[in-house]
Amino acid sequence: MTGFGVIDVQGQKLRYVASGCIKSDGSQQLPDRLHTLFAGVTEIIETYQPDVAAVEQVFSNVNPQSTLLLGQARGAAVTALVVRQLAVSEYTALQVKQSVVGHGKAAKQQVAHMVMRLLTLPGEPGSDAADALACAICHAHATQGMGQLAAPGRRQRGGRLLALADSELLNHATIRTTAGRAA
Repeated sequence: MTGFGVIDVQGQKLRYVASGCIKSDGSQQLPDRLHTLFAGVTEIIETYQPDVAAVEQVFSNVNPQSTLLLGQARGAAVTALVVRQLAVSEYTALQVKQSVVGHGKAAKQQVAHMVMRLLTLPGEPGSDAADALACAICHAHATQGMGQLAAPGRRQRGGRLLALADSELLNHATIRTTAGRAA
């Protein structure tokens, strides 16, 4: 399952837009599950028209098989981003937690709670959506001033940030600038 979250960024303000999950059938063969992920990311990109993507860097797992599967899922998602000609920035899990909570050893529940507060949500989002939204917030904070949210060669002050996260801690964020462009 891959969670996604969409936020709007205007100056220093972040506004929640949407979140949800891309679900694949666990009984399917791996290539079919990867296709479902690729198609889901592509559909989200088509819906929200992002200009930039941010992805959480893959960590090394104790189980080599899990690391390999995570890499394949990440490859499918990143390929969907790159096929749409999105520039991709990467952040470590430590950077995401520091950006959202203030320290890199934050528990998932702390991250979800801060996402809820920063985006003034009525309740905590699901775990995968919270991870995706946290990655989006991290990218917004990393591009302080929000002028850097636009694709190279553009100078817009705001944008729409689409973030994805799967249960294997795969996080992606993409940004759609809204100034000077048809939605």
